[in-house]
Amino acid sequence: MKASSVGFKNQLSHESGKCCLESCSSDNIEEEPPGKLSISDDLEEKPPGKLATNRYRLFGDISDEIWNDWKWQFRNRFTRVEQLVQFIPLSTEEQAQLRLVTMRYPLAVTPYYLSLINPANPDDPIRKQAIPSTMEMTMGSMGVEDPLDEKKDTVVPGLVHRYRDRVLLVLTDICPVLCRHCTRKREWRNGGWMRSNAEIDAMLAYIGQHKAIRDVIISGGDPLTLSTPHLEDIISRIREIKHVEIIRIGTRFPVVLPQRIDNELCNMLAKYGPIWLNTHFNHVRELTPEAAAACNRLLRSGIPVNNQSVLLRGINDSVEAQTTLCHGLLKIKVRPYYLFQCDEVQGTEHLRTPVEVGIKIIEGMRGHTSGLAIPAFVIDLPKGGGKVPLQPDYILSQTEGELVLRNYEGRIFHYRSPTKPACPELPAEVLYRAGNANASLSKENRVPIRVRRSPKCG
Repeated sequence: MKASSVGFKNQLSHESGKCCLESCSSDNIEEEPPGKLSISDDLEEKPPGKLATNRYRLFGDISDEIWNDWKWQFRNRFTRVEQLVQFIPLSTEEQAQLRLVTMRYPLAVTPYYLSLINPANPDDPIRKQAIPSTMEMTMGSMGVEDPLDEKKDTVVPGLVHRYRDRVLLVLTDICPVLCRHCTRKREWRNGGWMRSNAEIDAMLAYIGQHKAIRDVIISGGDPLTLSTPHLEDIISRIREIKHVEIIRIGTRFPVVLPQRIDNELCNMLAKYGPIWLNTHFNHVRELTPEAAAACNRLLRSGIPVNNQSVLLRGINDSVEAQTTLCHGLLKIKVRPYYLFQCDEVQGTEHLRTPVEVGIKIIEGMRGHTSGLAIPAFVIDLPKGGGKVPLQPDYILSQTEGELVLRNYEGRIFHYRSPTKPACPELPAEVLYRAGNANASLSKENRVPIRVRRSPKCG
């Protein structure tokens, strides 16, 4: 396979590819300095799963300077099955089947993320997230296009207002990698689009008019596909709205194209805090040195990083996989935030797990690792019902004054629960206080005081 890929790698190193988009084209963005992070020469000798990539084995002709240029990575995304064959073994029949899948659900994967795949393993957890599967079609009748009913809560194009104090601002449907479990998979058939200036004006005007909005979540697609100057224009205008307290950015760039998290971007974001960044690591193999360095740059710029995983069949649906991932996240200073039940999206049924799998995972982690390493397992309810957290049932029984609980070891405990405080009865005779501290408590030196009932006594 390596020999057959040399010609294609040479082509990658000299051509811009078919995927160049306005949001990241060199014609619209000043050239950015290449990243400083290089990969050690011994990575090729390491087996998959050791936080090593197949970069030198698959893309040995690409220089460090080009490899660390995020715009090169984006322009040279793999978007055709014919390109994949150079790196992943696919039979003629498999190629034909995947072409049919991509006619409905397109393919896009960066060279960097492709290099994390073990090409010899059809069940590789990175491959399952990025490479199309025939089950996207064979099980495609299950689920719905828009399970969260975002259309219902869209107040102006691109702006979802479901919760009173926060809004979701969808700037684009373009992503560096088209994740096969994507909630907005329905948008892929519409081609790549970005919101127009007029649409952005309307979204910001709505936010400005609704003073209850304190939290703006910038999402997509992936909003970091926009150029840094374009993104700054939008963020700076949001920050001018006085009642907006925090800005959140949802992006998978630290996972699938960490070279995007460069100094220019971090310096820009640092000017408009508080900004929180939520990213999306699903497997420990995604925690590469490049990803860790990207998160570290964000943190050093004052941008806290949280992780929102999705529970995926055959990828991270075990206690061991989740524990290893969350421990790895904490090592790179990223907080495990949410573990989402995979949404009921058409074309994702093969990746969904029973809900009880997620509950069992949380139960298997609780007490066996620190609470900081345990995300909240949530279901985002259909029809815009919002997020509901799910936990193992530790309450065995409950009365007015007592709970019977089991702990992580299965041991049973009785816990006294305070009841409503009882009101003390007023004394039979009226209380007096002395008119003079040194005076005798004679009847004529006593002054009556009022005793008020506590409002908690009813």
